[in-house]
Amino acid sequence: MAASTLTEVARLAGVSPATASRVLNGSARTPGPDIAERVRKAADSLGYIPNAQAQGLAKSSSGLIGLIVHDIADPYFSAIARGVQAAAQHQNKMVLLATTAGSPADERAAVAAFAARRADSIVIAGSRSARTADRQGNAELAAELDRYCRNGGRVGVVGHAVVGAESEEGYHVVEVPNEELAAALARELAASHAGAFVIIAGPEGLLTSDDRVRGFQRGLADAGLPPADVLHAGFDRAGGFEAGLELVARIGGSGASSKSRLCIFAVNDVMAIGATAALRSKGLRIPRDAAIAGFDDIETLRDFRPALSTVRLPLEEIGRLAVPGAGPGQTAATVEVKGEVTLRRSTEPAGES
Repeated sequence: MAASTLTEVARLAGVSPATASRVLNGSARTPGPDIAERVRKAADSLGYIPNAQAQGLAKSSSGLIGLIVHDIADPYFSAIARGVQAAAQHQNKMVLLATTAGSPADERAAVAAFAARRADSIVIAGSRSARTADRQGNAELAAELDRYCRNGGRVGVVGHAVVGAESEEGYHVVEVPNEELAAALARELAASHAGAFVIIAGPEGLLTSDDRVRGFQRGLADAGLPPADVLHAGFDRAGGFEAGLELVARIGGSGASSKSRLCIFAVNDVMAIGATAALRSKGLRIPRDAAIAGFDDIETLRDFRPALSTVRLPLEEIGRLAVPGAGPGQTAATVEVKGEVTLRRSTEPAGES
């Protein structure tokens, strides 16, 4: 059956389409109670479904929040998405989701699509990039977001501000102290680890990865240790696995002494999980043959063995805070969250895992 129209509802209720629209689409200009009740009864009897776009125009709000993440299958982003969803429910809004694999060009396309649907706000989660290859994409993304903000939209960004953004209003950044937390992790590991350190990092120019690398190196320097070697790989589990295979020969066979045992810092947990899987595939075990730590404390770690040392971030809270208007802190241009170093079995002294 064809959907009932607003004109049919108006005809059955004996009112004009404009009056029916004001009743059903939430306009501030509403007719008297008797007329409004007549319109609602007519709509119910016809099974009329209000047009969300028309309601958005009448209320000056679409009731939509756009969320852009690199990969929703990554537990880091799914946890942030839960926080965004919780804030949206509190605001009686719905979340639209776009995954972009970290491409600024794809992020720009998602922003344009959300803006076209009159999303009330947009949240962007995922590392910003300073890579030369992303320069044009960054410029186009910033221009799209600036245009959205100038037209009344609000943008929440997790981590770093949007590269090249110029609008003075509309942006809200949830800052994560990646460098400071990575430095704290390095200092704690250095206190109990006598061997060399190596960092498995994302691509150079990925700001979150760069911050964590820089912080970890600073923490080693604070402890009087030389800088760690750095392996660059994909900022995901596959990248960690690839880097782990590169480290197999360096780690050697089982039974490494405490003075020669390698300590690996992967700049996120999924990379640490991938690296551990690579070592296991070659017969190496954690923490017997090498120590390893990650960053983020994703939910997946609850079932990962040996328990992974990491930096715990309040990921769901980050998602909630990133939604503009979700709480008192969202009136500020920036909000900083806190994290904590969490040492577990994977960095304990050598022994059977």
